[in-house]
Amino acid sequence: MEWITNDMIDRAERFLWASGRVLEQRRFAYLFGTGKPAAPGAGGERTARAEPDRAGLLAALAGYRTPDGAYAYGLEPDVRGPEPHPATLRTTMPILAEADALHGPNTARLCDWLAGVAGDAGGVPPALPGLRDYPHPPWLIVPDPPVPGLIPTGWIVGPLLHAGVEHPWLPAATEFCRTAIEQLQTTHPYEVEAAVTFLDGVPDRRWARTQARRLGELVREQRLVLLDPAHPEQARLAPGYAVGEYHLPHDFAPHPGSLAREWFTDAELRRGLRALATAQEEDGGWPLRWAEWSPTVRAEARPAITIDALNVLSAYDGALSGEA
Repeated sequence: MEWITNDMIDRAERFLWASGRVLEQRRFAYLFGTGKPAAPGAGGERTARAEPDRAGLLAALAGYRTPDGAYAYGLEPDVRGPEPHPATLRTTMPILAEADALHGPNTARLCDWLAGVAGDAGGVPPALPGLRDYPHPPWLIVPDPPVPGLIPTGWIVGPLLHAGVEHPWLPAATEFCRTAIEQLQTTHPYEVEAAVTFLDGVPDRRWARTQARRLGELVREQRLVLLDPAHPEQARLAPGYAVGEYHLPHDFAPHPGSLAREWFTDAELRRGLRALATAQEEDGGWPLRWAEWSPTVRAEARPAITIDALNVLSAYDGALSGEA
C-alpha cells in the first residue's frame, strides 16, 4: 500500500523552500533529494535528483552547536537562547542518526556534556536553570534543582545505544531508563514515545520486548492512543495537552521495525496513516499539533514536523496490507 506520492513530496518541498530553515532544507535534500519539483497538482515523475549532501546537512546542524559540544540557539523551537539544554536533543538525535553521525569526537563531547548535567543516577533533566532567563513555553517548567526524567533521557540514549556508541556516562543512563520504564504505571504519550525510543535501541532485546508488551497494554488501557481519528472521544487527552493533541499509532511506532508496531493492527495503523497523509495543508506543510505559544515557534516547528510526516509515510509505504 502506497502512502506517499510524488505530488505530496513536491508540495512539501515547495513549503520547505518557502518557509524552512536552512537545517530543514538541508535535511529534506539529504533524505529526499533536490530537483525541480513538478508544477502543483501535475503529478508524474520528478526531475533528476541530486545526490544526498551529508556534509551540507551536518554543517547546517553544526551551526547550532555550543562551545561545550551540546546544542542551542533554537534548534528545538521550544527551547530558546544560547545555553544548551537536554530537551534540544530531541531534535538533534534523529538528524545525527539519519546522517550516520553518532560516532566520533563530536558525540564524545556531547556525552561529556550530558555526563556533566546528569543526576546521580545517570538521567538528565529536560532543561537547566539557565532556561528561565530566555523565552520558553509555560509547560517547560524548570524546578530547582532540575529533575532528571525518562523525557528526555530515553530520546537521547536510545539512538546512542542503537548506534553502538560507548561512553562512561552511558551505562548509568541506560540503567536509569531501564528502571524508569519498569516503574511506569500512569504515563502520557510523550513519555511513552521516549520509552519506545529507548526500547528500540537498547541491546537487551528480550527485556525490551517484555517491557514493550507491558507498555503497549498501558497505552491501550489508559486510552493514550487515538485508534480512530473519526472518534476522538474514544481517546483521553493527557493533562496539560492542547485541544486535539491526540497521538495516533504511528506516533508511537514511526516505522514498521519499532517494537510499538506490535501494539496495533494493520487496520488501526491504516486509519492513522490516512489521517496523517490527509493532514498536509494547502501550503504543503503539516500542522503544529501542540499549543502554539509563539508565532515564531510555529513557523520554525512546522518544517521539521513536515519532514517527520514524510519519514513516517515513507517508512510504511508498501508495509501494510489491505485498502488505504
